[in-house]
Amino acid sequence: MPKTAFIVNPHAGNGSAESTWQHIEALAKDRLGPFEAYMTKGPGEAVIFAKNAVAEKTKRLICVGGDGTLNEVVNGIMMNEASTRSELRLGFIPNGTGCDFIRTVSIPQDIEQAMDLIASGCTRSIDLGVLLLKNHKGRDHRRYFHNIASFGLGGEVAQRVNRMTKALGPFISFMWATLISVFLYGTKHIRILIDGKSEKEISAWNVVVANGKYHGGGMRVAPDASVCDGLLHVTIIGDLTIPEVFLNLSKLYNGRIYDIDKVVNRSCQKMAAISDERVLLEVDGEQPGMLPMVAKILPEVLDIIAN
Repeated sequence: MPKTAFIVNPHAGNGSAESTWQHIEALAKDRLGPFEAYMTKGPGEAVIFAKNAVAEKTKRLICVGGDGTLNEVVNGIMMNEASTRSELRLGFIPNGTGCDFIRTVSIPQDIEQAMDLIASGCTRSIDLGVLLLKNHKGRDHRRYFHNIASFGLGGEVAQRVNRMTKALGPFISFMWATLISVFLYGTKHIRILIDGKSEKEISAWNVVVANGKYHGGGMRVAPDASVCDGLLHVTIIGDLTIPEVFLNLSKLYNGRIYDIDKVVNRSCQKMAAISDERVLLEVDGEQPGMLPMVAKILPEVLDIIAN
């Protein structure tokens, strides 16, 4: 049997992961055999647990939590050399406020179905994005993302969501935070460089740098994105008026975002962004820092258990 380890965020999903762990644990004993479990107590611990698990030759690493927890696990994995992580398979049991990644990669929301999938061992190789950014202390910081990074309104919303109760669920949490941020925020002036071509200055509400299709509790902000095409998919939500924002809000969810005037999409392998203003970043639902940043795609660097 492959060496198996779980990394569990008991606080994910407004604390629901802790209450469901007993059920997950029983299923794992029945379907996966022996395993180790690591329970996180605070931000950053999943990074350390994942890094150490891979270094100790864990072959099947399973994350229980939301996209934020999965992001930490991915970052811990990527702290190891490629040769060390070459036989690793990453599993995911979604149980968090935001589980947008599973809408792109076929992983069931249902716990028993997710466990059956992990037991089956169906695996696919996926791309990851990597960001070089400034953290909140002004230091250079590297951050990998499996789903989506954004800057502008997305960073403001992520900061607000992570400070508020999530008892009403992901859709209400993200929608409420978005509505508040729209009235308090405004557009930012940003200079971007895509695949090394001429720099362009834009005025934008939000810029999405996507590996997956969805973020923010179901917003389909990158309908053309794929986790295995070797590309970043960039969506620029330009200088819409507040009435235009609200008139087009439904198109953020129904996949028609490219029909909105002042929304532009591009595909690339690398992009850079800088601003004279304070522009926050959102990375897989977390808020690690701000511009300037450089984003690149890393093709097929992680094997994930998925249909």
